[in-house]
Amino acid sequence: MRSEVGKAAEEGFGVLDASGGSEVKWVSSGSDASEVERVSDASDMEKLSGTLMAEPDVENTRREAERSIIKQYRSDLWSRFTRAVNQYGLICQGDRIAVCVSGGKDSFLMAKLFQELYRHGERNFEPVYLTMDPGYNDLNRRKVEENANLLGIELIRFRSPIFEIVDSGEQSPCYPCARMRRGALYSHAKELGCNKIALGHHYDDVIETILMGMLYGGQIQTMMPKLHSVNFQGMELIRPMYLIREESIIKWAKHNGLEFIKCACSLTNGLKDDGDGGKRAEIKALIRKLHEVNPYTEANIFKSVENVNLATIIAYKKDGEYHHFLDDYAHKKQ
Repeated sequence: MRSEVGKAAEEGFGVLDASGGSEVKWVSSGSDASEVERVSDASDMEKLSGTLMAEPDVENTRREAERSIIKQYRSDLWSRFTRAVNQYGLICQGDRIAVCVSGGKDSFLMAKLFQELYRHGERNFEPVYLTMDPGYNDLNRRKVEENANLLGIELIRFRSPIFEIVDSGEQSPCYPCARMRRGALYSHAKELGCNKIALGHHYDDVIETILMGMLYGGQIQTMMPKLHSVNFQGMELIRPMYLIREESIIKWAKHNGLEFIKCACSLTNGLKDDGDGGKRAEIKALIRKLHEVNPYTEANIFKSVENVNLATIIAYKKDGEYHHFLDDYAHKKQ
């Protein structure tokens, strides 16, 4: 397989190559493959990452991060990941998948899960690790680079001015930001020859979305494990961490002493209950309270959208068409 560094350089993407231990290579956007900056000595590496870690420590951290996925957290992470892949048919023969790494705990774990699957599975697909810089500050940008090096993930990076674009004074920039980021990922993944993008949404994201739709949107819907892109023909979105609980991700990160960026968006710093981030935090708190009363709360919310009986629904939409129970009520007389 031709090096992703070379291929991405030809396409004009930036590449972080963490395959060489402490050596990091960057190909600047728009440059050719010969214009590669090599950072190999200790002083340069310290400038890049902000925190210097000896090469043996990097290797040990990487190995333990991988080993713990298969050993300590096998049932909570690995088994749930592979179950989602198989249950929802997320990976098919010949897929080239852009594993989208935002820099947070969820996406970095997803990247490691894909690495393990490719290393130990059938290799009937090809993963590409894609990261977008939507306007991170230098600290968060360095943290993403540092973690990629630490975990041995070769990232193909591109930049987009999304944070600047959504900074229009709106109360809730989260929704337009998410849509624009997804569109940018689709576009660049397609340029790299991918037919799917993988996002790191997990089980808790799913149940929170269900409740948010009901309580704040007046609708019943869920976050799907896979879907076809409307605007990018031939592209699909998959969510292979669909069955993984967030608390398991946090435990894995703490076990390995890993720290990741969070939202990293300066636009939401002042938002409380008015933004999507604030509403999601409210829902998280509500679910925790409900769990104290009923420990099956999370599982029941998740299953609720699998056990929908249309005969007991007043109205619903399918393929853009509205259906009401009165439409054929008269024809159902006994």
